[in-house]
Amino acid sequence: MRLLIFCVCLVAGLAGCGQRSSPPPDPLAAEQAAAGLSAADLVTYPKFGDADPHSWKGRAPRTYPVHGIDISRWQGDIDWRRAKASGVSFAFIKATEGGDLADPKFRDHRAGAKAAGVPWGAYHYYYFCRPAEEQARWFIRNVPRDSASLPHVLDMEWTPYSRTCRIRPEGAKVRAEADKFLDMLEAHYGKRPILYTTVDFFRDTGIDRLRGTEFWLRSVAGHPRKTYPGAFWTFWQYTGTGLVPGVDGKVDINVFRSSPEVWLRWSGQAVPGR
Repeated sequence: MRLLIFCVCLVAGLAGCGQRSSPPPDPLAAEQAAAGLSAADLVTYPKFGDADPHSWKGRAPRTYPVHGIDISRWQGDIDWRRAKASGVSFAFIKATEGGDLADPKFRDHRAGAKAAGVPWGAYHYYYFCRPAEEQARWFIRNVPRDSASLPHVLDMEWTPYSRTCRIRPEGAKVRAEADKFLDMLEAHYGKRPILYTTVDFFRDTGIDRLRGTEFWLRSVAGHPRKTYPGAFWTFWQYTGTGLVPGVDGKVDINVFRSSPEVWLRWSGQAVPGR
């Protein structure tokens, strides 16, 4: 009987060879998620590769302990357990764009991250030729409520290569539209979204004037304190050509602003009193 069970399991395993799909739920990850984590449970200061490394002056990304990735359909299937074991502490996953585009890998990526115990949030790529309310409703339609998720993200940046929308609204208009989107998502999910942006967009629009909003800033050739003088940030995207175990090809890599203990509290994973 034991031999028969072994053979059946072996055949079932071989039948899946060559296919990469979302891993089954990890009982240990589920227990940790329910009980909370301590800083000792995290893989900190990971040494990821980079296909086009930058020679950092001043404080380098590697000196930050908590790293994570942001992904879309272009990353394909991901080995989430391997990525987590290598030091991926969070993932922001593309969900929607504009008012009618949904990333076809969002559900798989979300399921894979959750099963492996990787904290996740979803992001929306903003389209300047549609009203903010319409785009917020589209995001809400595609991203389910999940009390364990990280705050979601509004990605706002200029789109000079878009085939359909290259307009550049004035800063006041941009800020008003961003506020509408953030308010609608906060009302629906119970958490105010983070705002992701780039150096030129930040400079041109004064988007940092939004109150009560945390920022995720892109800066691949210098520390944010140099490229965004005086700005306060929660996440820093430091490369778009990262190489991370479990992810095929290049991927964006980010750091969290502070210590593992602060990260666990910020992300809602900390165990009270530990």
